[in-house]
Amino acid sequence: MAPIIARLLSKSRPYLVPGKLLVKELWFEVPLNHSQPNTKTIKLFARSAIKYEKPIIEPSPKEDSQRPYLVYLQGGPGFGNPAPQDSPLSKYMLDRGYELLLLDYRGTGYSCPVSAGTLQLVGGPQEQADYLKLFRADTIVKDLEAVRLCLTEDLPPEKKRWSIFGQSFGGMTAMTYLSFAPEGLREAFITGGLASLDKGPAEVYQSTYRRCIDRNKAYYKKFPEDVGVVKWVAGKIQELGGQKGVPLPAGGFLTVRNLLSLGINFGGDGGLDRVHNLIVKMKADLDQFNLFTRATLNSFEQDLGFDVAPIYALLHEPCWMYGPGFASNWAADRVGQSLEEYRWLREDWTLGSLGDRPLYFIGEMVPRFHFDTRSELVKLKETADILAAFDQWPSLYDIERLGKNEVPVYAAAYNDMYVDSDLARETARRIQGIKVFETNMLFHGAVRTNPDEVFKALLSLRDDTID
Repeated sequence: MAPIIARLLSKSRPYLVPGKLLVKELWFEVPLNHSQPNTKTIKLFARSAIKYEKPIIEPSPKEDSQRPYLVYLQGGPGFGNPAPQDSPLSKYMLDRGYELLLLDYRGTGYSCPVSAGTLQLVGGPQEQADYLKLFRADTIVKDLEAVRLCLTEDLPPEKKRWSIFGQSFGGMTAMTYLSFAPEGLREAFITGGLASLDKGPAEVYQSTYRRCIDRNKAYYKKFPEDVGVVKWVAGKIQELGGQKGVPLPAGGFLTVRNLLSLGINFGGDGGLDRVHNLIVKMKADLDQFNLFTRATLNSFEQDLGFDVAPIYALLHEPCWMYGPGFASNWAADRVGQSLEEYRWLREDWTLGSLGDRPLYFIGEMVPRFHFDTRSELVKLKETADILAAFDQWPSLYDIERLGKNEVPVYAAAYNDMYVDSDLARETARRIQGIKVFETNMLFHGAVRTNPDEVFKALLSLRDDTID
């Protein structure tokens, strides 16, 4: 008898939430390693949602009322799904006749979440690294296919395939799905996720560091006084924290390098103001008390999610490793240190060497220093080093197959600091049949911040004709 690839462990009774959504909670069991299906298993959590309708005449139980599934592929890697009532897909897609499935990837949300504590149960650093090698997009797609086959086993053929909607890292996962299991897909939507198919993190960072430099210039143009204020705050951090940094409430340390990680906000709507407001808050503390208040340190600590979602830092560079034969080797550090704007990533850098030049913030890069200063990541430094040295990553994409793609693909590409627009165009040219809405007026997270524009464009690509 063939092994069970995925098993539905439980399904809750449907319950109603605001927005007229009927929600179910589902738990699945899948192999940790799909190439060894009879060994260790893990659990995956999902919620499904449909528009609640109370018809005048109830349909016959014999009628097939199952709507086709639309699966949301979350960004990250590392973050679980929102509740259905908080997902923009509930508002814009359920009226189209779908049943929305929000499946937490393995290692995220409620699906065997990765933390320093849960990884300790796996073993030492080498065992942890080997475990995490099974948490990239190639294995996530196998989970998705296993769950699809389980959920649609008794459905008619026209409902066995499902639609996917991938945001950011979810878009990268969608392209992996299109590469290796397109037979399971009816259509694919991709927003902010047309990442390069054959460039590793070092090559990608060459582009994204340039985008980040542009956003820094926009920041200092909007807030020119912050050129001096940021450097002053950085000097006070060194004065108050010494070599180690200023202690944070959860156990890590605020250092100059951590301060400059706030630039990850520059890639989203309101990101310049978000960083400026925190700088103002920090300066106000220093002006009045010559220390940072707990509220300010807590605001800084909560701004970046490394401690609550360490898988983001652990797998950030590995998620760009498109195939075997090379290692990431802390590409964020190597590329950044080669740029004059990021001299502060070098070991011999001093604040006084800047002169009149501004301190530039980094974006979504994950340099190694985070594993010295973040309370959760400190415990995983050896594991991260092993992953950074690994050079036998499985392939993430089949470029030849994408060039013959027959699944309808609808994508949105933006003025994007995280997924370079030039690389996105190159990727789009390599996917047969893709339709792309491109704009420089929206940012990476537009599916959440400007959903009216994004969904209107995507559904127009799907439903209208181009002559």
